[in-house]
Amino acid sequence: MLSYKNIHIIGTSHISIESIQEITHYIQEEKPEIIALELDKARLQALFHKQKPSFQDIPHLGVKGFLLNIIGHYIEKKLGKLVGVSPGDEMKQAVILANKYSLQISLIDQPIDITLKKLSKQLTWKEKFRLLKEILKALIIRDQSIKFDLRKVPPPSLIRKMIKTIKKDYPSVYNVLIKDRNEIMAKNLYTLINSNPDKKILAIMGAAHKEDVIKIIRQY
Repeated sequence: MLSYKNIHIIGTSHISIESIQEITHYIQEEKPEIIALELDKARLQALFHKQKPSFQDIPHLGVKGFLLNIIGHYIEKKLGKLVGVSPGDEMKQAVILANKYSLQISLIDQPIDITLKKLSKQLTWKEKFRLLKEILKALIIRDQSIKFDLRKVPPPSLIRKMIKTIKKDYPSVYNVLIKDRNEIMAKNLYTLINSNPDKKILAIMGAAHKEDVIKIIRQY
């Protein structure tokens, strides 16, 4: 966990049992007054209504954005089955506990349709072919080069290594899914901190975001 002033950030894995346990323990023991989540309204609604990618999404996501959404949904669902946790269950648990203890919820992420549209526009053909190759490889060959327990959040050193690889091999993916959203979430959290200086804030986001988000907040 990282902290700055009155904000505490828990970095999660979206299919990690460990993340659910850490969030549950912190909220029950520390009783934060505000829960900030790496979600937008559409993703929050999807968590509780089991919404799957639909052809009705094409008009506002575009064909490429729709396909990217399907791929991401499939990969997370497949990994989630391996550990018995549905993708985003740690966020769902945070919302359930926030309602139980009457805590304020703040959604700090960019709308998913904007993110997918940006990604579909910026993703180069080179990155598309490389991504397709990696997906096919993962389906056919079980890569043993990196081993870690899916039930736990990867250690910081491995997260940094993975981010470095994404930045090198998929610069568009890095810019849209990580860098841009880090800046958006940091800005929203900075506003939340200054609007609620006397309240304890718990921010929950993917572990790949937390170090840069706290760095950007400090720069503000």
